[in-house]
Amino acid sequence: MTGCFGSIVAGPAGSVRSSTMSAPAASAETRTGRPSRPPTKPHGQWKVDGTEPLNGNEEWKQQDGGLNVRQRIEQIYAKGGFDSIEATDLHGRFRWWGLYTQRRPGIDGGKTATLEPHELEDKYFMLRVRIDGGVLSTDQLRVIGGISTEFARDTADLTDRQNIQLHWIRVEDVPEIWNRLEAAGLSTTEACGDVPRVILGSPVAGIAADEIIDPTPAIREIAERYIGDESFANLPRKYKTAITGHPSQDVVHEINDFALVGVVHPEFGPGYDLWVGGGLSTNPRLAERLGVFVPPERTAEVWVGVTSIFRDYGYRRLRNKARLKYLLADWGPEKFRAVLEEEYLSAPLPDGPAAHKPTSPGDHVGVHRQKDGRFYLGVTPVVGRVSGSTLVQLADLLEARGSYRLRTTPHQKLVLLDIAEEHVAELRAELDRLGLSSAPSLFRRGTIACTGIEFCKLAIVDTKTTAAAAITELETRLKDLADSGELPQQLSLNINGCPNSCARIQTADIGLKGQLLPDGNGGQTPGFQVHLGGGLAAVDRAEPGLGRTVRGLKVTADGLVDYVERLIRQYTAAKHDDETFAQWAHRAEEGALK
Repeated sequence: MTGCFGSIVAGPAGSVRSSTMSAPAASAETRTGRPSRPPTKPHGQWKVDGTEPLNGNEEWKQQDGGLNVRQRIEQIYAKGGFDSIEATDLHGRFRWWGLYTQRRPGIDGGKTATLEPHELEDKYFMLRVRIDGGVLSTDQLRVIGGISTEFARDTADLTDRQNIQLHWIRVEDVPEIWNRLEAAGLSTTEACGDVPRVILGSPVAGIAADEIIDPTPAIREIAERYIGDESFANLPRKYKTAITGHPSQDVVHEINDFALVGVVHPEFGPGYDLWVGGGLSTNPRLAERLGVFVPPERTAEVWVGVTSIFRDYGYRRLRNKARLKYLLADWGPEKFRAVLEEEYLSAPLPDGPAAHKPTSPGDHVGVHRQKDGRFYLGVTPVVGRVSGSTLVQLADLLEARGSYRLRTTPHQKLVLLDIAEEHVAELRAELDRLGLSSAPSLFRRGTIACTGIEFCKLAIVDTKTTAAAAITELETRLKDLADSGELPQQLSLNINGCPNSCARIQTADIGLKGQLLPDGNGGQTPGFQVHLGGGLAAVDRAEPGLGRTVRGLKVTADGLVDYVERLIRQYTAAKHDDETFAQWAHRAEEGALK
């Protein structure tokens, strides 16, 4: 598509006209004597440059939208099998329905960047079940568990986006899976793709006694009105939303494109503080406040306004510059607010206060009293890995104790609701036997991991198995510090299989980015680049910040536990009074971090 990049330029009032510029004069000098500059290439902003596609992805999205592939899946591909799937549907439009081809077993990480997609992929899919706000009933949990055991080889992973992912899905089974999910009120609609992804919501929405405002109505209105709406089914890239009304700020709002955080306005009462433009990946950027107060009744309108700005002004020419964070970086929050209010909202928004520092941990692990006097339990699997069988057993356990509701979280955990006080102790014991701890160790609680090389075509190293083994070993090696109370109250260890940061490595106390390292014998071995001292707003941290990298600091997968143990012992020996790990990691000399 090289020819398209210079084929259109912005005309008057944002219109589009063909580029008919004559050839440059023989001299490369302008009349001022300075070399002339080449014309600036358009960004592909629909409201500025017009809607003519400037790359192959934009072309096929306009030719046939991602939502339209469902009919072909049901009527053609499910009958014809994997080999009948057209390439653009397979590697593009399938994502609009939560489907990615998974990695073929046996392909090492060194080939991730050198093989074509068809060489990397297996004839099976990862299927992402969309769970807006993390809201599930036990009936829905049982349906997902049944699909897992029947169609997905008993796989199920809790993600840090409140979804549940299944693996080993055949295209032949997808229509039946959709039928079962949708009969239970679930879907995979726009779980992936250049669309509004799942809406993160507080796992204790409407439940917690200390909640500022219940975001459930806002999440439900946005999901029901706009997910699957063609108006927002062709965005420049993925678009992530997070809404919370809990003072723990439990939806990692600083790394979402659009986020609302509960606050109390001195004049207007409870509502939301608006953040925009966050995202990590290979070029991390934290979201920024626009300084406005969003009344509860205007949440959907404001979401539509910000999402429309992304659709209309977002950069579409280059995929690696197409997230909303790049537009915000160029515009700044003041211009972004002005465009939002002047072009997209019915009326300006009042200035608003910032949220206070969080008052409790945002993962909700442990036993907590609800506003109605019953209890909710935050439980921790190992790095989000469960199974269909586990989900079915969990549904049975909850229903036997009179509970029919639960939530997924943005921390690869589950929150179980409506537990009567007399059932708490026995349920906790049963959950432990199921592999779901409500009193996990520091490392089990604080470690998350992405899918990794086991299933992901982008991954370079293993993550889930590596993380699980590290947790077990660190619990043993650092037992002396745990017994003496010297370990920090919280510590995040985030392990990612590639540079894309699905596991949020830049915002972890210890973030590990997968890469291949020299093995000393002319070959390569799995390892990690290290990020230290990152974090989002938390009980012990008023402001979010990205981790630091130390020049030359990389650890092999085999040396991971040795490194983390050494680092934690160094911290406990050198920290000042109540200094957090992140504070110490940013002030420590490089030698102390290696």
